[in-house]
Amino acid sequence: MTDLRRILPSFPVANFTGLLPAIENHSLTTTDLLTLHPADIAKQTHLPLLDLKRLIAAVHASLLDDLTPRTTIPLVTTPAEQPSAPPQSQPETSASPPSRPPPPPPPQSWPSLISTLDPDLDAALGGGIPTGRITEFAGESGAGKTQFLLSLSLAVQLPPPHGLARQALYISTESGLSTSRLAQMLRANQTIAQESDASHRPSLDNILSASLPDLESQDHILQYQVPVLLERHRIGLIVIDSVAANYRAEFERQGASRGSNMAARSNDLVRLGALLREFARRYDLAVVVANQVADRFSSSSSSSSAATLSSPAISRTQQPGSRGPAATQETPLASRSNPPQASLPSTPASPLPFSLPDEPPAPPVLALDHQQRWFTGWGDDPHSSHALKTPSLGLVWSTQIACRIALFKRPVYGQPRRTAAPIMAGDSVGDDYDQDTGATLRTWKRWMKVVFAPHAEASGQGTDGAVEFEINLGGLKAVKRKARK
Repeated sequence: MTDLRRILPSFPVANFTGLLPAIENHSLTTTDLLTLHPADIAKQTHLPLLDLKRLIAAVHASLLDDLTPRTTIPLVTTPAEQPSAPPQSQPETSASPPSRPPPPPPPQSWPSLISTLDPDLDAALGGGIPTGRITEFAGESGAGKTQFLLSLSLAVQLPPPHGLARQALYISTESGLSTSRLAQMLRANQTIAQESDASHRPSLDNILSASLPDLESQDHILQYQVPVLLERHRIGLIVIDSVAANYRAEFERQGASRGSNMAARSNDLVRLGALLREFARRYDLAVVVANQVADRFSSSSSSSSAATLSSPAISRTQQPGSRGPAATQETPLASRSNPPQASLPSTPASPLPFSLPDEPPAPPVLALDHQQRWFTGWGDDPHSSHALKTPSLGLVWSTQIACRIALFKRPVYGQPRRTAAPIMAGDSVGDDYDQDTGATLRTWKRWMKVVFAPHAEASGQGTDGAVEFEINLGGLKAVKRKARK
């Protein structure tokens, strides 16, 4: 609110002396007061909601008082657009339309981008990872999440256009920072080696690290220690690897009430998202998190149980000539919305003076199994034969992030090499050997897919629009597809 006196010199500041200091401490401008929701401002500043509404109403009233009617607004024309002879002056009337004001100037600064140190991956990401937002890399173990985070930690130290010439803060919840891998990438990456200025060359000294073994230490470090680091150091990237580890350990214990655990976890996730967004917006940095995934199971069991409880629904959904009821995409939440058959009147001799109508099953388009294909990254391809995954922390966390990037991996098998001595019975051949086909695991194929992002176009279904990449000594490198003849 430091610009309030400049925008509204006649604003009665003395009437709101108890609110303005807290608003100034959070760097809220007059535009923020007019565009943000009062409830969001109250959560951020810890001020009474009613007092904030009165302040916003006073700002609106002052703006309306300062507006003065204008009869005409002259348009600036170039000499080529001016007429050869001046037209005859005519008095303006109320019926004549007013002149149109000039368009507002375009924004002078766009969000900065952090490169992945590979041009093809950057092109798929719309130029890189943006600042001011939360970006998530979701994938199973070994898909390459940590490799992306390490590459970004080095790239942020480079000058534009690859980085921000700033430091990185790497927060780990599972294992420590892999300094040996970072040193290997520093030696082998070509983009880093081409940096001629030694002062802008990435270094391990410019990566600050912290460990969060549990939620208690996570809340303390993020609330108190991270703001101090952001004030003392020029940090352009905050990395959390991974965001789901502590929540899985704390809220998935045996013997606790699942409902209370889910409510407490949702509340913590909302607070974490608001805190990370505040860091990204206030310090113009990028927040990048890694997220785990869980197996997604089919809801056929819940659909069949719901169909068993409601026999009229079975007769409506069953196709002629089929052996059983048609499969639906009904979720357990939708099945609970239908009353059980035992509660409905079954005989004409029911004491109820009316009959309850049979509720049809929930439409598939309203089921979570159908809708989550657009925000999880898995299941959008109906012809895919791969196992479906779901990013951890559920829909609540999905609403806290601005960009989700899904990482996939698929095994590539090949014939084993012939050895001089045959494999005898009882010999150990390892987990990479397939006894049914006699093939061994040769390598892994990996893909990167943009699920949703405000600055980049989403990829296509499955892995068709995804970018295949590989992990080498220097970091990440996109695999260019060969043109079909």
